[in-house]
Amino acid sequence: MPAETFRDAWGIPHLRADSAVELAYLQGQNAASDRSWQIEMERWRSEGRTAEQLGPEGLLWDRFARQARIDHTARLCFEAMDAETRAWCAAYVDGVNNALERGRRDAPEFRSSRTAPDRWQPWTPLGVFLVHHILFSTFPNKLWRQHVATALGADAVELFSIEAPVWAGSNSWAVAGGLTATGAPLLAGDPHRLLELPGVYQQVRLACPEFDAVGLAFPGVPGLPHFGHAGKAAWAVTNAMADYQDLFHEQLRPHGSSTQALGPDGWEPVVSSHQEIIRVRGGESDSVDVVETLRGPVISGVADGGALSLRMPSRVLRSLGFEALLPLLRSTSAADVEKALEQWVEPVNCVLAADSAGNVRQLVAGRVPVRDARNRSHPVPGWLPEHQWTGKWVKLPRQAVTRLAVHANDRESGGGSLTGLEFAPAHRAHRIRHLLEKAAADQGGGARMGAEHGPGPGPGTGVVHGPGSGTGPISGAGPHAGLNADHMQRIHLDTRLGSWPALRTVLADLCIADLPLSGPAAALRRQLLGWDGQMDAASSVAGSLAGWRSALVLALARAPQLAPLAEPSGYSALFSPWLSPVARVGFALETVLADGTHFGIDVAAAARQALEETAAAPAAGPWGANHTVLPLHALADYPASGAVPPGTAPTQLSGDTSCVLSTESLPGLSDGSFRGPVARYVWDLSDRAGSRWIVPFGAAGNPHHPHFQSQLPLWAAGDLIPVVTDWDQLTREDPPAGSES
Repeated sequence: MPAETFRDAWGIPHLRADSAVELAYLQGQNAASDRSWQIEMERWRSEGRTAEQLGPEGLLWDRFARQARIDHTARLCFEAMDAETRAWCAAYVDGVNNALERGRRDAPEFRSSRTAPDRWQPWTPLGVFLVHHILFSTFPNKLWRQHVATALGADAVELFSIEAPVWAGSNSWAVAGGLTATGAPLLAGDPHRLLELPGVYQQVRLACPEFDAVGLAFPGVPGLPHFGHAGKAAWAVTNAMADYQDLFHEQLRPHGSSTQALGPDGWEPVVSSHQEIIRVRGGESDSVDVVETLRGPVISGVADGGALSLRMPSRVLRSLGFEALLPLLRSTSAADVEKALEQWVEPVNCVLAADSAGNVRQLVAGRVPVRDARNRSHPVPGWLPEHQWTGKWVKLPRQAVTRLAVHANDRESGGGSLTGLEFAPAHRAHRIRHLLEKAAADQGGGARMGAEHGPGPGPGTGVVHGPGSGTGPISGAGPHAGLNADHMQRIHLDTRLGSWPALRTVLADLCIADLPLSGPAAALRRQLLGWDGQMDAASSVAGSLAGWRSALVLALARAPQLAPLAEPSGYSALFSPWLSPVARVGFALETVLADGTHFGIDVAAAARQALEETAAAPAAGPWGANHTVLPLHALADYPASGAVPPGTAPTQLSGDTSCVLSTESLPGLSDGSFRGPVARYVWDLSDRAGSRWIVPFGAAGNPHHPHFQSQLPLWAAGDLIPVVTDWDQLTREDPPAGSES
C-alpha cells in the first residue's frame, strides 16, 4: 500500500501508510505542506532566530530562547531517545524536508515577509513542542509573587495567591458506560490556549497496520500527544497546574577565564558559559550571555547581579516524554494509555482515558520533583542545600472511574498540594459535574429529553448543531435512556458565570442608605441584581455586567495600597503579561473582593465608583458586541517585517472567563477573547464514527485556501462536525508540486 493522503469535506487530512515510520514521514510532509508558515515560525522561535528573520521585535523572545537553551534541550532529548522513537521522529523531519525539496512550502506569509523556510534538524519537533510549553507551567507566577513581596511586602502575596493561575480554562470529562445510552463510555472536552491563526491544533487521522487514530496534532510534532481516538481507546488531557519548574537566585562571579556560581558546597564551575550573537533583520546584531549553572540555564540577569536560573525536568532527565507517543497511538485500552504515559515528562497533564470495553481511567502524567515546598512559591537561593532537588519524583495519582470524572484545571483533579500550589477555581468543574448529574437524572426519559432539547444535523452539511437549533435529535441517537453525544456537546456551551455569586454579593451588600447612588447607577444595580448570570452574546445585561466589572477592576487596581505594583519589576518585558497589575487584579478579583479590606482597600467604594462610571457611559450593545474573537497571527507581532497578517470577520462570542464556555477576556483591559477553546471534541467509544469535533478556524494553513477559516462560524455557534472513519467517504489527494493546501 503506498503512502496516501485523503481529505474529508472539511479538508482534514487522513493519512495512510504501510508502517509507523512511513506514516511519520507522511505526517511530517503533510504538516509542512498544510501548515508551512506556522511550523517554520515555531522553528525560528525554538532556535531564537525570530529577530533574524522578521526584525527587532523578536529580540525579547530570542534572548529568552537562547538563555533557556530551548534548541539545545531539544537536541539533548532527541539524542537520549530510544532507537525506535528517534527513528520515528527523524522520519517525521525527513517528511518536512521532503516537502521543502518538492516546493510544497510556498506559503504566502513567506512571500509577504520576504523570508523562506529551511531544512529542519532531527530534533526540531522537540524544540517546537518546548516553545509551546516552556511558559505553560507556573514559573512566571513565581516572578509575580516575588514582585508583590518586593513591592508590597510578603503578607500581600496572599491577596493574589488565588485558585487561578493566569489563563486556565481547559475542560474534559468522561462518563462511564453505566450512564450512557450505548453502554460504552463517552469522553469530551475542550483545551484552551491562545487563539492562534492558524490554530495551534491540527485535526488529522493517522493510519497504518499497527494503529488507526484520529486526533489533534501540534503542527511540527509527530503523533497525537494530547487528544486522540484509536478506535478501541481514546484519551484527552488538561493542564494539571502542577509546579514542576523552579527558579533559583544565582550568585555568579568571574574566575580567571571562566565563571563560577555559588552552590550549596561553595563556589563551583558553571556547566557552560558563552556568548551568542543574535542577528537582527534591518538592525544591528545583539549579543546574549548564555550561562548554565548546576541548577539550570540562567534566564534572567547576568553576572553582575539579578541572575535567575530555571530548572525543569526535561533538561534534568533529557526527555520530554516523546517515548510515550508511539505506544499511545498503539493503545487499544485505557490501561494501554496509562502505561504509555508512564514515560511522559512535561508538561504535567491530567489525563482521562476510556476504552470500548467500558473502562475509564484518570491520572496525572508527568514528572513533579520532590523538593522544599517553598520552591513552589517564589525564586529560592540556589546556594542553600534545602532548596536543591532530591532526585526523587512525586508519585502521581491515578484511579479507575466508575461513574463520571471531570477535569477543569482544578485542585481535585490536579493532585492538590501533592503536585502544585495554585489551581483554577472550581467553578467550571462543579458546573460540569452538576450538568452531567442533572442530565443523567433526567434520563428516566432520555429519548424525551433529546427530542425536546437535543441538537441535530443541518440538512446536507455534516454539522451537528448546538443548542437552540430546533432541529431535533441527531440521526441514530436512538430511543434508549442514557447520556449521548448530544448531552456532551451541550455542556461545552454553558455560559453560567462562575464568579457571578461573588460579584452579586458585593452589589447586594452596598449600603446605599449611607451614600445614595445616582438614579442611573441605582437602576444599573437593580438590573444586575436581577440578572441570571448567563454570559450570552445577545444579553445586554451581560454587557452591562462586563462594563461594571472592568470599571471595578480598574478602580481596585488604582487603590493606593496597590500603587507600588506599577513600579518596574526588573524582569524582562517578555514576562509583562504575568506582571500586569490590572490583569492580576482581574484574575484575582474574587479574592480581592473577599480579602481586600484586610489590606486597607475600600472595596465598597470601588464598587460604588464603578457603578457610577458604568451608568454614566453604558455599554453600547449586548455582550457579544465587544466580546469577539481576537485571533493572533505571528506576523502581527513583527511590524518591521512589512507583512500584513490575515484577519477574520468580526465574530461574536458567548461565554467568558470562569464559564464552562471559557472564552476568556481581561476585565479592565479588553472584552475581546484572545484565549478560548482551541478545539472541542466528543469521543464515542461505542462507535468512533459517532464522534464529533471542531477547531476555531480551519484545516488549512494558507490564508487563501477555502478551509483556512471554514470552521469558524460553526465553532462560534457551538456546532461540531462528524469524525469521518469510512475511507470511501474521503477524497484521495495527489497534490500538485509547489502547492500548499
